[in-house]
Amino acid sequence: MAELTIPGKTHPLLNNDYASEWMGIEVLELADGHATLRMPLRQEMLNGFGMAHGGMIFAFGDTAFALACNPAEPGPHDEGTMTVASGVDINFIKSAYRGQVLTAVANRRASTGRSGIYDVQIYAADPDAVDLTAESTTIPAGAGELIAEFRGRSRTISKK
Repeated sequence: MAELTIPGKTHPLLNNDYASEWMGIEVLELADGHATLRMPLRQEMLNGFGMAHGGMIFAFGDTAFALACNPAEPGPHDEGTMTVASGVDINFIKSAYRGQVLTAVANRRASTGRSGIYDVQIYAADPDAVDLTAESTTIPAGAGELIAEFRGRSRTISKK
């Protein structure tokens, strides 16, 4: 499935995630309540105006949200539950174009009981400007300009 760049780590949500695989999503960083991903913007991801289709940006942000909501290494207390979106909002700020690399940085802002709030910032940069050596939950060096803000509301439910 989606290629991981974290040696020895994987996220169970990606095991059968064919959409993320098709999109070329790579996981750069995972932590409790956090995920940083990147994705190249290909021609088949563009709309009729020649810019990134809003649905592609939304799907990319949604994947970062899902990985931040669910533990990469589920414990015994996580068995039988999953965390899903109860609602999301996205604000498109700037256009992105073919060949650019998108970076999504997802962070939990609040959680109580079975509910949570997560923010995902999505950036676009030319491929030669992307620096993947940054090690933090802040904006990776060279991530580019902010193109979208995604806010997700989560709910933990029983697996059926």
